[in-house]
Amino acid sequence: MSTADTKVIPHTTDAADWRGWRADDRATVVFVRRSGELLLIRKLRGLGAGKINGPGGKLEPGESALACAIREVEEELGVTPLGLSERGRLCFQFRDGYALDVSVFMGDGCRGQVRATDEAIPLWTPLDQIPYDEMWADDRIWLPLMLAGQRFSGRFLYDGDRMCAHALDILDPVA
Repeated sequence: MSTADTKVIPHTTDAADWRGWRADDRATVVFVRRSGELLLIRKLRGLGAGKINGPGGKLEPGESALACAIREVEEELGVTPLGLSERGRLCFQFRDGYALDVSVFMGDGCRGQVRATDEAIPLWTPLDQIPYDEMWADDRIWLPLMLAGQRFSGRFLYDGDRMCAHALDILDPVA
């Protein structure tokens, strides 16, 4: 699906539509960059199983988003991400009622050797070959901005795997 196929939530009505929004869960997603490549995963279970994404998952009680980001990459791929910085926030509302608030992190390399686990298959992917057609539809909207050093905040409405509407705010670039 291209971004032209989705209905963009107008910013003025979007603020009213999302004002009282609350997430059921908070989570993280991490993208590690090295030498012209991005560390992606083929997700093997849970929400988005079968899709390509960055490693990540739900925060545990009392855990910070940064601690969660590091833990999830270590659990899913056996490596420790380096130089993580938060680049964005994504709020997902699914028509079935589930709501997810995701902190997006970018890293500069990792320590250790990536390995497959029962959660994920690692994929070092050239930056010019990111497989958007195998990812969530919203990734095509914000991931290029993140890779260009831009910060962002997005709101996305999904019906199952189909993105129905979205709004994206571009914030100050990463310093």
